[in-house]
Amino acid sequence: MSKNILVLPGDGIGPEIVAEAVKVLEKVNADFQLDISIDEALVGGAAYDAAGDPLPEKTLDKARQADAILFGSIGGPKWDAIERDKRPERGLLRLRSSLGLFANLRPAILFPQLASASTLKPEVVSGLDILIVRELTGGIYFGQPRGIREENGERVGFNTDVYSESEIRRIARVAFELAMARDKRLLSVDKANVLEVTELWKEVVDSMSAEYPDVEVSHMYVDNAAMQLVRAPKQFDVIVTGNLFGDILSDEAAMLTGSIGMLPSASLDENRKGLYEPCHGSAPDIAGQGIANPLATILSLAMLMRYSLERGDVADVIEAAVERVLEQGLRTADIMADGCTPVGTQAMGDAVVAAL
Repeated sequence: MSKNILVLPGDGIGPEIVAEAVKVLEKVNADFQLDISIDEALVGGAAYDAAGDPLPEKTLDKARQADAILFGSIGGPKWDAIERDKRPERGLLRLRSSLGLFANLRPAILFPQLASASTLKPEVVSGLDILIVRELTGGIYFGQPRGIREENGERVGFNTDVYSESEIRRIARVAFELAMARDKRLLSVDKANVLEVTELWKEVVDSMSAEYPDVEVSHMYVDNAAMQLVRAPKQFDVIVTGNLFGDILSDEAAMLTGSIGMLPSASLDENRKGLYEPCHGSAPDIAGQGIANPLATILSLAMLMRYSLERGDVADVIEAAVERVLEQGLRTADIMADGCTPVGTQAMGDAVVAAL
């Protein structure tokens, strides 16, 4: 059956890194006879410039019809001064919400060749393999009421952190299932000592543990979890948490691997249709220079194959090709090390295609 992948390059370095992932996609499409069609649309600042909307209805329609979405990055200082609901980031939030992409999977895996690129000692991070499962469509990023208002002669900003039991149960089930397929250890991160919303979170996760007796469940406050990630990160396997905490912890975990330029992510709905994107941002300061690392986007493509297209064999081949390129000593600037060969965005993409 033919599959359709929608490509949304976005802003900043997005078009550069996505172009390299598309090269890889075209290669495996031909080699494995996947019968994939590729479409493209505007999103973020590029969409605002062209259509006055960071998520045009045309783009949203294509996203709804696609089997999976390969996403680049959005945003930049160029759009910081426009009205809030038209900013590029709002387009991505609307896209996630409209498609029901509630489960964000962010693996933090350290390739052996990059152990020296981490700011932590190699013995602390060698063999690192963590999966952070972040709830993506609820919590403080979407809660109402929210805004900035005048009170007692001064401005007051306010946001609402809210989760229903069904939302918590839905994301916890994803995490439990993933833990069952890994080392059967699940850590739930909360701040239940001061936040009622996460007290409920903890209670719901605990209540579900009886359904998964083989999974060892533990809990940790978010501040301690942040500390433990840099103290002894290999103690973790699967971590499940809410939108805000997951956003912060997954970016922290990114640096354990040497560069956020190496980290892919998946955002899935209940049927595993997903949006796949690198964890890093649009990096407008290096856009157009041809030096951005495309490997996180290429690894996001591997996740797309594994989760949405159910082609784990193709995902394995892509991941092996990335490791082979690293073994050859090729490095973009963000992961450069002594004795390695510096390459740009396009050359790195070409090397992965050759390694396939």
